[in-house]
Amino acid sequence: MSDLVAYQLDDGIATLTLNNGKVNALSPAVFEALNAALDRAEQDRAVVILTGQPGILSGGYDLKVMTSSPENAMALVATGSTLSRRMLAHPFPIVVACPGHAIAKGAFLLLSADYRIGVEGAFNIGLNEVQIGMTMHHAGIELARDRLRKSAFHRSVINGEMFDPQGALDAGFLDKVVVPEELMTTARAAAAQLQKINMTAHKNTKRKVRKALLETLDQAIALDQQHFG
Repeated sequence: MSDLVAYQLDDGIATLTLNNGKVNALSPAVFEALNAALDRAEQDRAVVILTGQPGILSGGYDLKVMTSSPENAMALVATGSTLSRRMLAHPFPIVVACPGHAIAKGAFLLLSADYRIGVEGAFNIGLNEVQIGMTMHHAGIELARDRLRKSAFHRSVINGEMFDPQGALDAGFLDKVVVPEELMTTARAAAAQLQKINMTAHKNTKRKVRKALLETLDQAIALDQQHFG
C-alpha cells in the first residue's frame, strides 16, 4: 500500500493511517491512496478505522494544489467530495480515530464516517474555509447541513468557527472524546462492536438512510464542477 496511506489488517479491522507531512495535506495522490485502501478494505470485508499522526488527522486540502490554478482547485475539491460520498455509502462501517486537529477537508472526513472518536487537548476541529478566503463549495454545505447539529451548522459553515474537541462533540463532528492514550484502543473496541452487526443489513440501511443525502451530494458535486467559488 502507498506510503501516503498505510494499511494494516488485524482480525477483520483495516486501519488506514494518513502520512503526508506534518499536516497530512490531502493531495490528489493521497486521495488515490485512500481510494485504493478502501478498495482493499472492501475486498477484505473489513471494518475500517481511518486515523492520522499524533496531534492531527488532517489540515485539509493541499494548499499548493489549491492555489496553483482554479481548475486544479476545482478538480481537487471534486475528488475530495467524491471520496466523502464513497465513505458515506461504504458497505462496511467506517470509524475515524481523530488524534488531534481536523480542519477543513480533515473535518469533512469526520462528517463522512459512521463513528468518530476524538481526543482531549488543545486541538481545533472545524471548517475554516471562510477564514482563509474560500467560499464554501455546495457539496461541503450539504454534507455539513446533514451531519452537524442545526445550532452549529451556521456557526461552522458561515462563520468559520473552530471547535475544541468537546465543542466538536456537541456540534456533531465527533461522537466520543477520550484521552489521547486511549484513542486507538477505543477505536478498535468500537470497530470490534461494529463487526457484530449484520453487514448486509448495515449496508442496505445505511444507503436507505442516506439516500437523499447521496442524491443531493451528486447534484452538488456536479454544480461545483460547473462553477467554483
